[in-house]
Amino acid sequence: AMLNQTEVSEFILLGLTDVQGLQHFFFISFLLLYLTSLLGNGAIVTMVIFEPRLHTPMYFFLGNLSCLDIFYSTVTVPKMLTGFLFGHQPISFGGCLAQLHFFHFLGSTEAVLLATMAYDRYVAICNPLRYALVMSPQTCLLLAVASWSTGFVHATMHSVMTSQLSFCGHKDIRHFFCDIKPLLALACSTTSLNMTLLNVVTTSIVLGPFTLIVLSYLYIISFVFQKVRCQEGRWKPFSTCASHLTIVALFYIPVLCNYTPPSSGSFPKRDVQVSLMYSAVTPALNPLIYTLRNQEVRSALRKMLGRKR
Repeated sequence: AMLNQTEVSEFILLGLTDVQGLQHFFFISFLLLYLTSLLGNGAIVTMVIFEPRLHTPMYFFLGNLSCLDIFYSTVTVPKMLTGFLFGHQPISFGGCLAQLHFFHFLGSTEAVLLATMAYDRYVAICNPLRYALVMSPQTCLLLAVASWSTGFVHATMHSVMTSQLSFCGHKDIRHFFCDIKPLLALACSTTSLNMTLLNVVTTSIVLGPFTLIVLSYLYIISFVFQKVRCQEGRWKPFSTCASHLTIVALFYIPVLCNYTPPSSGSFPKRDVQVSLMYSAVTPALNPLIYTLRNQEVRSALRKMLGRKR
Protein backbone atom coordinates (compact mmCIF):
# COMPACT_ATOMS: atom_id res chain seq x y z
CA ALA A 1 0.00 0.00 0.00
CA MET A 2 2.92 2.27 0.78
CA LEU A 3 4.29 2.34 -2.75
CA ASN A 4 0.89 2.79 -4.46
CA GLN A 5 0.52 6.31 -3.15
CA THR A 6 4.10 7.28 -4.01
CA GLU A 7 4.11 8.27 -7.63
CA VAL A 8 7.86 8.90 -7.36
CA SER A 9 9.59 5.51 -7.35
CA GLU A 10 13.10 6.94 -7.44
CA PHE A 11 14.97 10.11 -6.60
CA ILE A 12 17.95 11.83 -8.20
CA LEU A 13 20.88 12.76 -5.95
CA LEU A 14 22.32 15.97 -7.38
CA GLY A 15 25.56 15.52 -5.45
CA LEU A 16 28.08 18.14 -4.43
CA THR A 17 28.93 20.03 -7.58
CA ASP A 18 28.19 20.39 -11.27
CA VAL A 19 31.52 22.06 -12.01
CA GLN A 20 33.31 19.60 -14.30
CA GLY A 21 36.87 20.45 -13.21
CA LEU A 22 36.02 20.15 -9.53
CA GLN A 23 34.43 16.72 -9.90
CA HIS A 24 37.68 14.89 -10.57
CA PHE A 25 39.47 16.76 -7.82
CA PHE A 26 36.67 15.88 -5.37
CA PHE A 27 36.62 12.28 -6.56
CA ILE A 28 40.33 11.80 -5.81
CA SER A 29 40.17 13.68 -2.48
CA PHE A 30 37.16 11.77 -1.14
CA LEU A 31 38.43 8.44 -2.44
CA LEU A 32 41.66 9.00 -0.49
CA LEU A 33 39.71 10.01 2.62
CA TYR A 34 37.50 6.94 2.29
CA LEU A 35 40.46 4.58 1.89
CA THR A 36 42.16 6.24 4.88
CA SER A 37 39.00 5.67 6.90
CA LEU A 38 38.75 1.99 5.91
CA LEU A 39 42.44 1.28 6.51
CA GLY A 40 42.82 3.28 9.71
CA ASN A 41 39.63 2.07 11.36
CA GLY A 42 40.19 -1.48 10.10
CA ALA A 43 43.64 -1.47 11.72
CA ILE A 44 42.23 -0.27 15.03
CA VAL A 45 39.46 -2.90 15.07
CA THR A 46 42.05 -5.61 14.28
CA MET A 47 44.41 -4.40 17.03
CA VAL A 48 41.67 -4.15 19.63
CA ILE A 49 40.61 -7.74 18.87
CA PHE A 50 44.03 -9.38 18.66
CA GLU A 51 46.23 -7.40 21.06
CA PRO A 52 45.67 -8.60 24.65
CA ARG A 53 47.04 -5.35 26.09
CA LEU A 54 44.21 -3.47 24.44
CA HIS A 55 41.54 -5.62 26.08
CA THR A 56 40.44 -2.78 28.36
CA PRO A 57 37.18 -0.80 28.45
CA MET A 58 38.68 2.26 26.76
CA TYR A 59 39.87 0.26 23.74
CA PHE A 60 36.73 -1.85 23.64
CA PHE A 61 34.76 1.36 23.08
CA LEU A 62 37.36 2.64 20.63
CA GLY A 63 36.96 -0.60 18.66
CA ASN A 64 33.20 0.00 18.58
CA LEU A 65 33.79 3.56 17.38
CA SER A 66 36.12 2.44 14.59
CA CYS A 67 33.67 -0.24 13.50
CA LEU A 68 30.95 2.41 13.40
CA ASP A 69 33.10 4.76 11.35
CA ILE A 70 33.76 2.08 8.70
CA PHE A 71 30.01 1.58 8.22
CA TYR A 72 29.24 5.27 8.57
CA SER A 73 31.48 6.42 5.74
CA THR A 74 30.33 3.45 3.61
CA VAL A 75 26.68 4.61 3.84
CA THR A 76 27.31 7.85 1.95
CA VAL A 77 30.77 8.04 0.36
CA PRO A 78 30.67 5.28 -2.34
CA LYS A 79 27.42 6.71 -3.77
CA MET A 80 28.94 10.19 -3.67
CA LEU A 81 32.05 8.95 -5.51
CA THR A 82 29.99 7.44 -8.33
CA GLY A 83 28.19 10.80 -8.52
CA PHE A 84 31.51 12.56 -9.18
CA LEU A 85 32.27 10.15 -12.01
CA PHE A 86 28.86 9.77 -13.65
CA GLY A 87 26.92 12.88 -12.64
CA HIS A 88 23.48 12.83 -11.03
CA GLN A 89 22.79 9.53 -9.29
CA PRO A 90 19.36 7.86 -9.39
CA ILE A 91 18.42 6.11 -6.13
CA SER A 92 15.28 4.03 -5.57
CA PHE A 93 12.73 4.94 -2.91
CA GLY A 94 13.77 1.86 -0.90
CA GLY A 95 17.46 2.63 -1.35
CA CYS A 96 16.82 6.16 -0.21
CA LEU A 97 15.08 4.99 2.96
CA ALA A 98 17.87 2.50 3.64
CA GLN A 99 20.50 5.22 3.32
CA LEU A 100 18.53 7.55 5.59
CA HIS A 101 18.06 4.74 8.11
CA PHE A 102 21.70 3.69 8.32
CA PHE A 103 23.00 7.26 8.33
CA HIS A 104 20.87 8.13 11.37
CA PHE A 105 21.38 4.74 13.02
CA LEU A 106 25.18 5.03 12.91
CA GLY A 107 25.26 8.78 13.56
CA SER A 108 23.15 8.66 16.69
CA THR A 109 24.97 5.53 17.91
CA GLU A 110 28.21 7.49 17.62
CA ALA A 111 26.77 10.35 19.69
CA VAL A 112 25.79 7.95 22.48
CA LEU A 113 29.06 6.01 22.23
CA LEU A 114 31.10 9.21 22.65
CA ALA A 115 29.17 9.89 25.87
CA THR A 116 29.88 6.33 27.05
CA MET A 117 33.59 6.90 26.39
CA ALA A 118 33.47 10.13 28.41
CA TYR A 119 31.90 8.23 31.31
CA ASP A 120 34.66 5.62 31.02
CA ARG A 121 37.34 8.37 31.30
CA TYR A 122 35.49 9.87 34.27
CA VAL A 123 35.51 6.57 36.19
CA ALA A 124 39.15 5.85 35.23
CA ILE A 125 40.38 9.22 36.51
CA CYS A 126 38.06 9.99 39.42
CA ASN A 127 37.53 6.44 40.78
CA PRO A 128 40.66 4.55 39.70
CA LEU A 129 40.41 1.98 42.51
CA ARG A 130 36.85 1.03 41.64
CA TYR A 131 37.44 1.23 37.87
CA ALA A 132 37.76 -2.53 37.24
CA LEU A 133 34.62 -3.11 39.30
CA VAL A 134 32.50 -0.34 37.76
CA MET A 135 33.61 -0.91 34.16
CA SER A 136 33.35 -4.71 34.24
CA PRO A 137 33.19 -6.57 30.90
CA GLN A 138 29.44 -7.05 31.45
CA THR A 139 28.90 -3.32 32.02
CA CYS A 140 30.96 -2.44 28.93
CA LEU A 141 28.99 -4.86 26.80
CA LEU A 142 25.73 -3.50 28.20
CA LEU A 143 26.76 0.11 27.48
CA ALA A 144 27.81 -0.77 23.92
CA VAL A 145 24.57 -2.65 23.24
CA ALA A 146 22.60 0.28 24.69
CA SER A 147 24.43 2.73 22.40
CA TRP A 148 23.77 0.68 19.24
CA SER A 149 20.14 0.00 20.25
CA THR A 150 19.38 3.65 20.95
CA GLY A 151 20.72 4.57 17.51
CA PHE A 152 18.73 1.80 15.87
CA VAL A 153 15.42 2.74 17.49
CA HIS A 154 15.96 6.43 16.68
CA ALA A 155 16.69 5.69 13.01
CA THR A 156 13.78 3.24 12.68
CA MET A 157 11.40 5.93 13.90
CA HIS A 158 12.65 8.28 11.14
CA SER A 159 12.64 5.71 8.34
CA VAL A 160 9.14 4.47 9.21
CA MET A 161 7.82 8.04 9.46
CA THR A 162 9.44 9.04 6.15
CA SER A 163 8.11 5.93 4.38
CA GLN A 164 4.57 7.11 5.20
CA LEU A 165 4.97 10.35 3.23
CA SER A 166 3.84 10.65 -0.34
CA PHE A 167 6.08 12.09 -3.03
CA CYS A 168 4.78 13.30 -6.35
CA GLY A 169 6.49 15.43 -8.92
CA HIS A 170 9.83 16.73 -7.68
CA LYS A 171 12.49 14.09 -7.28
CA ASP A 172 15.77 16.02 -7.27
CA ILE A 173 17.53 15.82 -3.92
CA ARG A 174 20.01 18.66 -3.46
CA HIS A 175 22.44 16.53 -1.51
CA PHE A 176 24.92 13.69 -1.96
CA PHE A 177 22.80 11.24 0.07
CA CYS A 178 19.21 10.83 1.26
CA ASP A 179 18.97 12.79 4.46
CA ILE A 180 15.70 13.59 6.21
CA LYS A 181 15.57 17.36 5.68
CA PRO A 182 16.04 17.38 1.89
CA LEU A 183 13.50 14.54 1.59
CA LEU A 184 10.90 16.34 3.69
CA ALA A 185 11.33 19.34 1.41
CA LEU A 186 10.13 17.16 -1.52
CA ALA A 187 7.11 15.55 0.14
CA CYS A 188 3.56 16.38 -1.06
CA SER A 189 1.87 15.30 2.15
CA THR A 190 2.11 17.25 5.38
CA THR A 191 5.42 16.88 7.17
CA SER A 192 4.72 18.69 10.44
CA LEU A 193 4.88 15.51 12.56
CA ASN A 194 8.16 14.47 10.88
CA MET A 195 9.56 17.96 11.53
CA THR A 196 8.52 17.81 15.18
CA LEU A 197 10.22 14.44 15.61
CA LEU A 198 13.35 15.74 13.91
CA ASN A 199 13.40 18.78 16.18
CA VAL A 200 12.48 17.09 19.44
CA VAL A 201 13.88 13.56 19.26
CA THR A 202 16.95 14.13 17.10
CA THR A 203 17.90 17.24 19.03
CA SER A 204 17.68 15.33 22.31
CA ILE A 205 19.72 12.42 20.87
CA VAL A 206 22.36 15.04 20.03
CA LEU A 207 22.13 17.20 23.16
CA GLY A 208 21.59 14.44 25.76
CA PRO A 209 24.95 12.71 25.19
CA PHE A 210 26.62 16.10 24.67
CA THR A 211 25.46 17.20 28.14
CA LEU A 212 26.81 13.96 29.65
CA ILE A 213 30.18 14.54 27.97
CA VAL A 214 30.39 18.09 29.31
CA LEU A 215 29.44 16.91 32.81
CA SER A 216 32.02 14.11 32.77
CA TYR A 217 34.76 16.54 31.84
CA LEU A 218 33.67 19.12 34.41
CA TYR A 219 33.96 16.40 37.06
CA ILE A 220 37.35 15.29 35.72
CA ILE A 221 38.72 18.85 35.68
CA SER A 222 37.52 19.72 39.17
CA PHE A 223 38.81 16.37 40.49
CA VAL A 224 42.25 16.83 38.94
CA PHE A 225 42.63 20.38 40.27
CA GLN A 226 41.50 19.46 43.78
CA LYS A 227 43.35 16.17 44.22
CA VAL A 228 46.47 16.35 42.07
CA ARG A 229 48.96 18.78 43.58
CA CYS A 230 51.91 18.85 41.20
CA GLN A 231 51.78 20.43 37.74
CA GLU A 232 53.16 17.40 35.82
CA GLY A 233 50.76 15.03 37.54
CA ARG A 234 47.84 17.13 36.34
CA TRP A 235 48.57 16.62 32.66
CA LYS A 236 48.80 12.86 32.82
CA PRO A 237 45.04 12.19 33.28
CA PHE A 238 44.29 14.56 30.41
CA SER A 239 46.55 12.77 27.96
CA THR A 240 44.06 9.89 27.63
CA CYS A 241 41.25 12.43 27.32
CA ALA A 242 42.85 14.54 24.62
CA SER A 243 42.11 12.12 21.76
CA HIS A 244 38.55 11.63 22.95
CA LEU A 245 37.96 15.37 23.28
CA THR A 246 39.33 16.03 19.78
CA ILE A 247 36.95 13.44 18.32
CA VAL A 248 34.04 14.87 20.30
CA ALA A 249 34.79 18.32 18.87
CA LEU A 250 35.12 17.01 15.30
CA PHE A 251 31.84 15.12 15.57
CA TYR A 252 29.74 17.52 17.62
CA ILE A 253 30.57 20.92 16.13
CA PRO A 254 29.14 20.02 12.68
CA VAL A 255 26.26 17.99 14.15
CA LEU A 256 25.23 20.82 16.48
CA CYS A 257 25.33 23.20 13.50
CA ASN A 258 23.01 20.94 11.53
CA TYR A 259 20.46 19.73 14.04
CA THR A 260 20.12 22.10 16.94
CA PRO A 261 18.57 25.18 15.39
CA PRO A 262 14.96 24.02 14.93
CA SER A 263 14.56 22.98 11.31
CA SER A 264 12.18 24.91 9.15
CA GLY A 265 11.07 23.55 5.79
CA SER A 266 14.03 25.07 3.99
CA PHE A 267 17.26 23.22 3.44
CA PRO A 268 20.36 25.43 3.15
CA LYS A 269 23.43 24.56 1.13
CA ARG A 270 25.51 24.88 4.29
CA ASP A 271 23.94 21.64 5.56
CA VAL A 272 25.49 19.75 2.65
CA GLN A 273 28.99 21.03 3.44
CA VAL A 274 28.55 20.33 7.14
CA SER A 275 27.31 16.75 6.50
CA LEU A 276 30.40 16.21 4.40
CA MET A 277 32.51 16.88 7.45
CA TYR A 278 31.06 14.14 9.64
CA SER A 279 30.31 11.59 6.94
CA ALA A 280 33.65 11.66 5.10
CA VAL A 281 36.27 13.69 6.97
CA THR A 282 35.82 12.76 10.64
CA PRO A 283 35.82 8.93 10.11
CA ALA A 284 39.18 9.27 8.35
CA LEU A 285 40.64 11.46 11.11
CA ASN A 286 39.50 9.42 14.14
CA PRO A 287 42.06 6.60 13.81
CA LEU A 288 44.83 9.11 13.10
CA ILE A 289 43.97 11.10 16.23
CA TYR A 290 44.02 7.99 18.40
CA THR A 291 47.25 6.64 16.91
CA LEU A 292 49.14 9.92 17.08
CA ARG A 293 48.20 10.67 20.66
CA ASN A 294 48.46 7.20 22.04
CA GLN A 295 51.49 5.19 23.09
CA GLU A 296 49.66 1.86 23.53
CA VAL A 297 47.97 2.01 20.12
CA ARG A 298 51.25 2.96 18.45
CA SER A 299 53.18 0.05 19.94
CA ALA A 300 50.34 -2.38 19.16
CA LEU A 301 50.35 -1.12 15.57
CA ARG A 302 54.13 -1.64 15.31
CA LYS A 303 53.74 -5.13 16.73
CA MET A 304 50.98 -5.96 14.26
CA LEU A 305 52.93 -4.66 11.25
CA GLY A 306 56.05 -6.48 12.45
CA ARG A 307 54.11 -9.73 12.72
CA LYS A 308 52.94 -9.37 9.13
CA ARG A 309 56.47 -8.86 7.83
